[in-house]
Amino acid sequence: MLSIDLRGGKPNSGDAAASAHRRWLVAGMGMPLLAITIIALISARNPAAGSPRPVDLTALVASQPATVAAAAEVAGPDSVEVTVQRNDTLDGIFRSVGLDMAALAQLRAQPDVRKALDIVRPGDIITLTHMDGMLQSLNRQISDTLTLSISRSSDGFAVNYIENPLETETVGRHARIESSLFEAGQQAGISAETIMTLANQMFGWDIDFALDIRQGDEFSVLYDQKYQDGQYISDGRVLAAEFVNQGKIHRAVWFESTDGEVKGYFSPDGHGMRKAFLRAPLDFTRISSGFNLHRLHPILGIVRAHKGVDYAAPTGTPIWAAGEGRITFVGRKGGYGNVVIIDHGKGISTVYGHISRFSKAARVGRHVQQGNIIAYVGMTGAATGPHLHYEYRINGVHKNPATLPMPRTEIPSRYLSEFQAQAGSALARLDLTSSAPQQRLASR
Repeated sequence: MLSIDLRGGKPNSGDAAASAHRRWLVAGMGMPLLAITIIALISARNPAAGSPRPVDLTALVASQPATVAAAAEVAGPDSVEVTVQRNDTLDGIFRSVGLDMAALAQLRAQPDVRKALDIVRPGDIITLTHMDGMLQSLNRQISDTLTLSISRSSDGFAVNYIENPLETETVGRHARIESSLFEAGQQAGISAETIMTLANQMFGWDIDFALDIRQGDEFSVLYDQKYQDGQYISDGRVLAAEFVNQGKIHRAVWFESTDGEVKGYFSPDGHGMRKAFLRAPLDFTRISSGFNLHRLHPILGIVRAHKGVDYAAPTGTPIWAAGEGRITFVGRKGGYGNVVIIDHGKGISTVYGHISRFSKAARVGRHVQQGNIIAYVGMTGAATGPHLHYEYRINGVHKNPATLPMPRTEIPSRYLSEFQAQAGSALARLDLTSSAPQQRLASR
C-alpha cells in the first residue's frame, strides 16, 4: 500500500507503514459513530425504518439564542384600567396608554356610541385591552344599571350595552339627637347623603340646622335603598320624613305626578317645602349681628339701624343667590364694600355685602337660580371681620329675613287627589318607623 507524506519529500516505506496503520486505526474507531449517526438520520426521515428517538424540545430551545426562545412564546393582549381624573378626556386617555387614535375615530363615527364614550366623569373606570397599541376591547360603566362593552370583530367593532338592573327596597329609620344630626343618623344606619336631603331639600327652609337643633330632637325617615345582585349600592329617594325640633313637628313627603309636571317635597297639606328664598344664603358659623333698628355701630360708635343680618364665616366661603332673579348691581358701594344686588320681581330684592370676590356668574343682567354661587365671603368696606351682610327688601323697605314668612309653592288643584293618595300611603308607612327604628318595610 502506498502512503503519501503530506509534509512533502519522498515516501519512506517503514514510516509510511506505521503512519498508515495509525490512520486506519483512528478511521476504524470512528466508523461505528458515523454509522449510528447515518442510521438515526435515515430513521428520522423514514419512520418505517424504525422508531425514532424522542427529541428533547426543552434542551433544543435552551441551546438556542435568547431571542429565538422568546419568539417561541405567544404574547397576549395588555389590559389597562384607567380611573378618570379631573379634566381628563378620552383622547388624552388613549394617548397616555399609547393606543391607535384611528380606533377612537372609528368608534366616534357611530352616533349612539359617541355620547356614551365622550362623557367621562372623575372617578369613572375605563378598562382597555390592546395588542401593541391596537385596541381590542373597551368597557366602561355608564350608570348603576348600564355598562358599555366594545370588542374588536372581523369587520370593525362590536358594541353592546349590558344591563344590570337594580333592586329597590323601602326602609324606615328613626333617630334621636344626643350630640349632632350626623352622628344620630350614623348610629341609626342612615347615610350622609340621606341626612343632607333632610337638611337641604326638605326641612332647611323651616329649621336652621346650624342654630335650631337641640339635644332630644328626633327624626324618622322612609327611603329607598338600591341593591344589585344582592349587594347594597346606595340610598335612593327619600319618600317621607318627620323632624321634631324643640317639640314642633315638621313633616314632608315626595310627590311626582304621573305626567311629570309636578315633583318635589311637600307638606302633608300640599304646600311646597322649597321656599322662594333661602333664610341663610351660605354655610355660616354664627350670626354676628342680627336685624336691629337700634344697634350701636361697632366702628362708628353711634346708634345706627342694622337693616340686615350678618353671618360670620371664613373668608372665601361661597355665597348663594337666596332666590331666583336677575342681577342688577355688581361692584363697590361705600361701607358695604363689594356688593351684589338681585332683583327677584314683585318688588323683592336681596343685597349681599362685604364680599371678597365675585363669582363668574355675578354679571349685571344675568339670570340666576336659587343656590347659584354669586360671590365669596370677605370683609371689604366697613367690617371688623369676615362675614356676609345680607338684606331682604320689599319695595325698598328692609325686612328681617330671619323672621319674615317666606312664600312657597302649592300643589295645583288638579293634582290634589293624586297627591293625597300618594302622600297618605307614604305617611302611613312613615308612622311605622317611630315604633320600629330599624324596620325594613315592604319592597316597592
